[in-house]
Amino acid sequence: MVLDTTNPLPGSRDHRQVAWNERFTAEVKQNAPMWFREDFGMETDWTSTALVPLAAESRLAIIARVEGVIAGLQAAEVVVKEFQESLVWSSVARDGDSVQSGAVVGYLSGSVRSILQIERVILNLLGRLSGIATTTRQFVDAVQETSCRIYDTRKTVPGWRLLDKYAVRCGGGYNHRMGLYDAILIKDNHLALLREDGEFPAEAVRRSREFISRTFSPDRANEMVVEIEVDSLDQLADVLPAHPDIVLLDNMSVYELHQAVALRQENSLEIILEASGGITLENISTIAKSGVDRISTGAPTHTSSWLDIGLDWDSFSRSKKV
Repeated sequence: MVLDTTNPLPGSRDHRQVAWNERFTAEVKQNAPMWFREDFGMETDWTSTALVPLAAESRLAIIARVEGVIAGLQAAEVVVKEFQESLVWSSVARDGDSVQSGAVVGYLSGSVRSILQIERVILNLLGRLSGIATTTRQFVDAVQETSCRIYDTRKTVPGWRLLDKYAVRCGGGYNHRMGLYDAILIKDNHLALLREDGEFPAEAVRRSREFISRTFSPDRANEMVVEIEVDSLDQLADVLPAHPDIVLLDNMSVYELHQAVALRQENSLEIILEASGGITLENISTIAKSGVDRISTGAPTHTSSWLDIGLDWDSFSRSKKV
């Protein structure tokens, strides 16, 4: 799967989309020693040391035990190389591929001791990321009859945000802002503070535009998304004339979402409408059919079950084991 890094909604300003690159490789390299230390402490794998001959070599298969969407294979390759240069990782599938139960997604070849030592780190990595990708695909499939797109949130495991968001892309979803640094998102708590000074949501949008203009270079300013959260149609009517890039419609009913889309159509066609809050697989199709451009949900990254992935002896190389 080749990830698309172009603007998902041409003609509008939107958040950047992630794709595997050197930054991801560096992130995995940085985290790998901590992952290893969780299993080895300051010692080693005493079980394999006690039972597996030092010279034993073989090839073991990474197998999806259930149907799902694979993510994390590129990260696994980096982890293997960081652990031991002589180990050989071979991917059979690609990140973003749908696989059936029993499918081999990759192989690990080399020292049996080393393979068994790194087994849990690899399976944890692939299991979590593939679980996110699988859940994301379910949400994407649920809205496939509409033009609505599914976006993630910042509800990610600390230290895993890049990887979690990469898994969302592997599942066919899109990325919301990566962090606090790459967009302006005016939320309810910001607006509550401004209300104390008698300011309306539209003024927050205008102030944000002015801040961006005087703070950033023209190129950076052009990339900065201004998004504002509203929870009523009255607030939406107030902010539309201020022309934010995106309006987040928080916890609105389906009826209100239809009304919000109609209001946008009458005033500012270029503004993106995003529904969020209380999103489930059961209601997402109905929400998408309201006409909103996108739906953001943290469900794929904070409620997904891990995909069951295991490490098994490869039948061909088992007989050749030293």
